Amino acid sequence: METLESPVRILFIQTAFLGDAILSLPALEILKQKFPDSLIDALCIPETKEVYSNSPFVNETLVLEKRKNHKSIFNLLKFAKEIKSKKYNLIYSSHRSFRTSLLVLLSEVKESYGFSNSSFSFIYKTLVPYIKEHHEVKRNLDLVFYPDKIEEWKLLPKVIVSDEVKLKLSKILNDYKNRKKITIAPGSIWFTKKYPAEKFKNIADELSRLDYQIFLIGSKSDKELCESIKNNHSQIVNFAGEFSFVETVELLSNCSLLISNDSAPTHMGMCADIPVLTIYCSTVPEFGFYPYNNFSEYISLNGLNCKPCGIHGHKECPLDHFKCANNLKEDAVLSKAKEILNKIEKHYSKI
Repeated sequence: METLESPVRILFIQTAFLGDAILSLPALEILKQKFPDSLIDALCIPETKEVYSNSPFVNETLVLEKRKNHKSIFNLLKFAKEIKSKKYNLIYSSHRSFRTSLLVLLSEVKESYGFSNSSFSFIYKTLVPYIKEHHEVKRNLDLVFYPDKIEEWKLLPKVIVSDEVKLKLSKILNDYKNRKKITIAPGSIWFTKKYPAEKFKNIADELSRLDYQIFLIGSKSDKELCESIKNNHSQIVNFAGEFSFVETVELLSNCSLLISNDSAPTHMGMCADIPVLTIYCSTVPEFGFYPYNNFSEYISLNGLNCKPCGIHGHKECPLDHFKCANNLKEDAVLSKAKEILNKIEKHYSKI
């Protein structure tokens, strides 16, 4: 790489789902360490803008509306012209789509980095091996050439939580300040990633009997799902659709444990650095999206020939039995949750 004048202008591209965006944050931290005087911009979708705009390492967010304003080739070319005008020195693309590769090509940047399995990978000046066995955070760190040292890749995603957000949540949580709190995130955009609502209800009921205050979180579309789990229970609160991404992180930071499907809330839990128990239905931890901060665990029903049935999941079980979720008993999930809570209690009793 040629010597770069300060400030170095860097564009990091990730236009996938919320969880993918969260797991790219450690790579941005490392880029800032490598180029302390740089200006790092993030190219994302509207649904993940809040993730990057609250990163302490991001200068500006560029939003690609690939399903609306930038859907047509004309508007996409216009957007590419805007990127080119910013005169980036370096572009790192964690996303691997044809659209992303086209934007990189049209930016005419001298140095670009992408994964070896990117669409039209020949567009990138430097290709980085995409290693399926690595965690997604580690893959993103590979992209920015973070030294490959055992365990040192396990950086937590960092976001800025403003005093205003902290004050808002402290007022909301004031009614529960003397209670031990557990959050459950029962939703996912994929049906086969969702542990059944009735099972989540049984788990929430049992944990509430152990004198835990239960919070349910999710998007607005999860409101009805969470309401079915709450089922008029006085010790269960339905917060689905109530909080932004950063507000949710702040909520989680006040809880003892998060129980989540293999979905974005798992990674919000790592942002808050609280123990997470991730439930894997149709997917598996080996895809590289498991929680790895202290005390976090995952649970998965192994031994099924049909599992995993897809990287993201499906709108319905391809074999119409959904054994990966239906055969995973609530008692097993509760046992794992209690195990985590006991480890936490033992740890802090020694401090």
